[in-house]
Amino acid sequence: MSRKLFIGGNWKMNTDRDSAASLASGLVEAIGSVEEIDVAVAPPSVYLSAVGEVLKGSNISLAGQNCWYEPNGAYTGEISTDMLLDVGCDLVILGHSERRHVLGETDELINRKVLKALDAGLDVILCVGELLEQRQAGQTNDVVTRQVKIGMEGVPSSFSEKGEKGKKGLPERLTIAYEPVWAIGTGVTATPEQAQEVHAMIRSLLADMYDRQIADGLRIQYGGSMKPDNAAELFAKDDIDGGLIGGASLKVEDFASIIKAGM
Repeated sequence: MSRKLFIGGNWKMNTDRDSAASLASGLVEAIGSVEEIDVAVAPPSVYLSAVGEVLKGSNISLAGQNCWYEPNGAYTGEISTDMLLDVGCDLVILGHSERRHVLGETDELINRKVLKALDAGLDVILCVGELLEQRQAGQTNDVVTRQVKIGMEGVPSSFSEKGEKGKKGLPERLTIAYEPVWAIGTGVTATPEQAQEVHAMIRSLLADMYDRQIADGLRIQYGGSMKPDNAAELFAKDDIDGGLIGGASLKVEDFASIIKAGM
């Protein structure tokens, strides 16, 4: 089944206000009119408004890097879904490996965030992936299966549109990003064959959890040190539907090259 590629740039805790706006401006000029691929960038939350202003009128969507599962209240340092929507976000990244393995977020906590974001009207990129020791122990499928199952527990197959008639299906609202943790920021990339194997397993799992139509329509990104020189080979695999790009998304030329590789 043909799926439109989705490539996201996660800027993590990088840039300042001026460099974030300059990077966004460069991306708008280079790839802001691309229609063949869905593109999003996720700047640090304090720069969302500044970047959002630059992206207006382009085909690049604005994403948050995280959110909390309550609408408001005494949650110092957190950001709510309403806040993300208020500054123009269309989607949010949840369950990123750094949130899981550096900050200790559990599958259950991530699930609460997924449900809240979807209910609020934000689309979701749900990140999953194994540590190096888990891969070496042959636990990759078990770990990723657990993360997908718990992370998506209670997620319906379709959603009523707020203020509109009709519904959107799950593949339009949620993307899974497979991030082998051992290949993030290390310069080591899973081979296209290794990545494809896990992507295919996730798609089979989704067919069991929902149905084949949903599984075939839902996009699964690869998120482990994708660069201009390996992007095309990864995109060529049947079940790799884009990328969640870290370091390479901080350089206009590199990110634009990955987008063009997808085209």
